[in-house]
Amino acid sequence: MASAKGGPIRIGVVADEPIRVAGLASIVEQPTQRGQAQLTLVTGSTEELLAGPPLEYIIIDLHATSGFVSLETVRRARPDIRLIVIGPQGDDELVMKSIIAGARAYLDLTAGPEVVRQAIDVVTSGSIWAPRRLLSRLIDRLLKVPEAGFSGNPQLTLRERQVLELIMMARSNREIASQLGIEERTVKAYVGRLMRKTGADNRIKLSMFAMNMASLAGANQAGLREAHQITS
Repeated sequence: MASAKGGPIRIGVVADEPIRVAGLASIVEQPTQRGQAQLTLVTGSTEELLAGPPLEYIIIDLHATSGFVSLETVRRARPDIRLIVIGPQGDDELVMKSIIAGARAYLDLTAGPEVVRQAIDVVTSGSIWAPRRLLSRLIDRLLKVPEAGFSGNPQLTLRERQVLELIMMARSNREIASQLGIEERTVKAYVGRLMRKTGADNRIKLSMFAMNMASLAGANQAGLREAHQITS
């Protein structure tokens, strides 16, 4: 996927560690493989990146001083920007919190160059990079959103939920069929049904729908916890 103007995809980077920035630069400067877009990094503070030429993607290092504040700042100012987060390893709750806050990928410090590049490619293609167990939890949150919380909230079957999880992981119809043990034409039927139920007209919008619903569920749960704390 190239930028709208056909040039390299510009990706902002918010990180305090020069070594981290250098490592990311070395990854994007590697010769592109077939089908990969050329990338270029733009470093700076959150404020500088938001004030500069428009960006579609920003990488945020949660180890940086601003850390999660930067994530929230970008989400409020430019919710359309797709975020990639670098954070600690083994903290599922932090991964969930980051994704609900707007991250489209979460990478820990053990991620190698190939994994980092693959995650960037997945995000620039419009999908989400995260462990499947966490995507399952996001879908679970989607299914728990109250009817009153979102007009037109669809009811998803177990199989539709499984297909949506795999769509969020950027799987093709053929890959979904193979993983679920069903025919590819059956997958196409499920995808069509999901689009009708959600009002999405492509797979990227399906993924975004799921993320938005998960975010709504997360906000709803946070509100309930706050209400409980106030009244207790």
